[in-house]
Amino acid sequence: MTDRSEEVPVATETGAHTPSNWNVPNALTTLRILMVPFFAWALLVDDGQSSGWRWVAFGLFVAAMITDKIDGDLARKHNLVTNFGKIADPIADKALTGMAFIGLSIIGELWWWVTVVVLVREWGITLMRFWLIRQGVVLPASQGGKLKTTVQTLALALLIIPLRMFEGFWEPVGTVVWWIAMVSMAAAVALTVWTGLVYVVGSVQAQRQAKQRA
Repeated sequence: MTDRSEEVPVATETGAHTPSNWNVPNALTTLRILMVPFFAWALLVDDGQSSGWRWVAFGLFVAAMITDKIDGDLARKHNLVTNFGKIADPIADKALTGMAFIGLSIIGELWWWVTVVVLVREWGITLMRFWLIRQGVVLPASQGGKLKTTVQTLALALLIIPLRMFEGFWEPVGTVVWWIAMVSMAAAVALTVWTGLVYVVGSVQAQRQAKQRA
């Protein structure tokens, strides 16, 4: 997933340009936000025991991730990074992944402590990021943060897939997918905590440097 809250608009050759909020990347971000309640409903139908609706939830989750990739690429390529996008894009990402974590815990696919640790870190850093932006401090996305997001997305997607509900041929396949999901989630939690600490340290250093320049 991309995060436009960490991107800065680039001036064109003719001077500074402020793009309109009415653009395709922002429309895709809004669509992603609107998909969250439908994704939640599909995941929680029959307490997550409906294989058909679990596949629907998986499809919505993957579709949302694809739109996230597309809107980030378009915003950078066509200089369409807006204040609305900087705020709405991370909210859309956190709302979708947050709902996935909470939903999977509700249906018993994921331990609640994992969900609590991840969400406290994600929303805490998001609020800190907004506060830093208001102070004029923008920290670029780190490679560790991008890796964390990728691993989180993979783990969540694999846990949403209902393969363990099937018997026969699909049962061992579902077991293998579940173990891959668990290993991925363990890595995601470790990266989530580590990158959160790195971001806090980086924000403190950035604020000190900003004060020195002032």
